[in-house]
Amino acid sequence: MNKQVAILVVEDDNDINQLLCNIIRNSGYFPQSAFSGTEAMIYLEKQEWDMILLDLMLPGMTGEKILATISEQSSAPVMIISAKMEKESKIDALRTGADDYITKPFDIEEVSARIDSLLRRSRRTSQTAPNKVITYKDISMDTDSKIVNVNGAEINFTAREYAILLLLLSSPKKVFTKANLFESVWKEVFHGDDNTINVHMSHIRSKLSVANPDEEYIETVWGMGYRLKA
Repeated sequence: MNKQVAILVVEDDNDINQLLCNIIRNSGYFPQSAFSGTEAMIYLEKQEWDMILLDLMLPGMTGEKILATISEQSSAPVMIISAKMEKESKIDALRTGADDYITKPFDIEEVSARIDSLLRRSRRTSQTAPNKVITYKDISMDTDSKIVNVNGAEINFTAREYAILLLLLSSPKKVFTKANLFESVWKEVFHGDDNTINVHMSHIRSKLSVANPDEEYIETVWGMGYRLKA
């Protein structure tokens, strides 16, 4: 089994989830099951995936909302597998960022073939497209591979930590308010709860400090927000 190719299966029906996982294993890839939108978000924050199979009708968080988040934070191809057969549902999903759409009930061989096809296309794109690398002080962020090096060491960030750091690095002179950061990363309206941003910013600072304790990268602009420290 090629454990280098990891595919996240987001499907709340246990039988269908296991069937999709079996298809993936038989193709030589490594599946991981998620049975709700909330569980899927946990896995998406923990690591990068080579592909995501996504149902739309999920408990906890809808597939449409997860798809929008994936489109903002990940380059992994997404295959929608849904009972929604309406043309509008397919068009909306494809416009939001889905790479393929299969309706239930599905043919096992067709799903297997489409998984292989999407992976091949994804590999070709990653091989031909130039990597965009953002640098700041001794931070190097490869926005294609999502790899961040600090002071020569690779640092692992969650998807949301990475998204926050990417915003800061992309506009090094801009002061980002907590509302800016929350609404850009979480895609929800900010209601003034500072704790979520504070916790994530603390984690980012801690990881940067471990890599280089002699450097300060992010400063707090009191009464306004955060920016990179010159």
